[in-house]
Amino acid sequence: MKKIGIIGGTGPESTVDYYNEIINAFKNGSGDMNYPEIIIYSINLGKLMGMMRTKQYEEATAYLVEKIGCLEKAGAEFAAISANTPHLFFDRIRELSHLPLISIVEATLTESIKRGLKRPGLIGTGFTMNASFYADIFRTRGIEVVVPGEEDKELIHFKLFSEIELGIFKDETRLQLIRIIEKMVREQQIDSLILGCTEFPLILTEPEYAGIPMLNTTRIHVDAIVSYCLNGSR
Repeated sequence: MKKIGIIGGTGPESTVDYYNEIINAFKNGSGDMNYPEIIIYSINLGKLMGMMRTKQYEEATAYLVEKIGCLEKAGAEFAAISANTPHLFFDRIRELSHLPLISIVEATLTESIKRGLKRPGLIGTGFTMNASFYADIFRTRGIEVVVPGEEDKELIHFKLFSEIELGIFKDETRLQLIRIIEKMVREQQIDSLILGCTEFPLILTEPEYAGIPMLNTTRIHVDAIVSYCLNGSR
């Protein structure tokens, strides 16, 4: 097995989820506890988000590349960033990093193709919904990615940073998110929804809402990480 490196803290709640999901993937009922070695570097989320808000993308890239370097020095043989938003500049991070990196966006595209999806919706931070890194990669395979309207994007972003990223999961917020999904199905004809923030699976826990499948990017990313850990391939 290859030693796993995780850039965590982006946010902390989903980092715990990543760890649990990876460990669960190796439970085989035999009791041998043959778990992989995992090295986690939990970054300062406030520092990273400050760079994002002021569009200091070169500085944010350098920050993450530095931390991936720390994982390498600690013995990691490959790495993954446990968040969607930093994939805004993932190509540059990959270019500058010495370790192989597993992309959450590429893994989600692979899963979408496997399921035959053609028009997934996308919710995430405002940075993710307003950027094109999901749309650009999915478009190469003829898949159109759809985002909510401006008012709904603002609500989603606000709820993420005022509640969900802080580990606060309110029923009222869950219902608001479900209403947005229903609206996207009704008005934009999406056939699935990319949970484009790794905190979303902690509040939207069902595999389907409004009659369409949820693409749990944490679970999808973990599957790709586990595959690389075992087989050395994405």
